[in-house]
Amino acid sequence: MELERPAGFPRYRPVADRRLLVEFGETIDERVHNKVVELDMALAASPFDGFAEAVPAYASILISFDPIVTDHRSVETKVDALLSAGAIHRRPHAMHEVEVCYDGDLAPDLDHVAEVTGLTREQVVEAHLSGDFSVFMYGFAPGYAYLAGVPEAIRLPRKEAAVRGVPAGGVVIAGQQCLVTTLTMPTGWWIIGRSPTLIFDSASKERPFLFDVGDRVSFRRVSRAQFDAKRAP
Repeated sequence: MELERPAGFPRYRPVADRRLLVEFGETIDERVHNKVVELDMALAASPFDGFAEAVPAYASILISFDPIVTDHRSVETKVDALLSAGAIHRRPHAMHEVEVCYDGDLAPDLDHVAEVTGLTREQVVEAHLSGDFSVFMYGFAPGYAYLAGVPEAIRLPRKEAAVRGVPAGGVVIAGQQCLVTTLTMPTGWWIIGRSPTLIFDSASKERPFLFDVGDRVSFRRVSRAQFDAKRAP
């Protein structure tokens, strides 16, 4: 049985001489993203001649190939065949628990989020803890796993200007998205807590990233004392 395809999709867009972008939609939507993950798994299970890698995103997947071996049109044909081949056996995705402290200076934007949303500080925390998060993609910086699933009640647009020097472990939100920063970097997202959980391990060659695309994530609250103990050298 052929996999269900969103109306008007997939769309194929050649990128330079060795990549093909396959689009399944234009919004952050779990049903759309499932198609991305299914194609990613199908390519991993049945790579075509000349296949190099696939990079999944929210609603699309970028396929790289060797232009000496194949071309854009041939890759389109291979992708269509995979999508038409039938239901793909999806591997079970892991469930991860990420600790987060929402106290004081670790959550510099929590009061602002509460004010704008009309909630109390504690209600913002409860809303975030209740979120149903899944890993949609990696991007921007090493280990930056973009999670979809921020509850409607605490969705805010990005800040007008980014803030510099945000430390690793910052739990930040913007719109439907949430992520845990892995490096000291600027961000235009709202910082509502900090996590001691190691998301990116640069010393690990086998598994530097904690999550795989498609994994589920839940947040668990810890106290400042627990946070400090876990972050102590």
